[in-house]
Amino acid sequence: MEKQKNAVGRRKEAVARVYMSKGTGNITVNDKEYKAYFPIMYLQNQVELPFKTVEQTASFDVVVNVQGGGPKGQAEAIKMGIARALCQVSEDYRPMLKKQGLMTRDPRSVERKKFGKAKARRSFQFSKR
Repeated sequence: MEKQKNAVGRRKEAVARVYMSKGTGNITVNDKEYKAYFPIMYLQNQVELPFKTVEQTASFDVVVNVQGGGPKGQAEAIKMGIARALCQVSEDYRPMLKKQGLMTRDPRSVERKKFGKAKARRSFQFSKR
């Protein structure tokens, strides 16, 4: 592997730019250790999932810049970015990551609010009298 690989992961409104290089397994998100950035265990597991899938937990250092969205969207954007960067490292990882569903962009996002409605689909309260 040359110097570093970079990839982009997206989910809802979150965009994660991932920079991966050979190292010891440090994951840094917005200049913080990822366990400090994501205190919830579920989100930490989401970030680690691509490495656990290819069984390479301590061989790469990852630096992530993530913006937009909430914690869950950001964690899942990072997950996708890491999976894409791993595919650049070795194409052999691709079938394993694809089987876990890590290579698929989740297109679901918040539906826009429509005029004449309270939210996207909810109507204003109806008063008969």
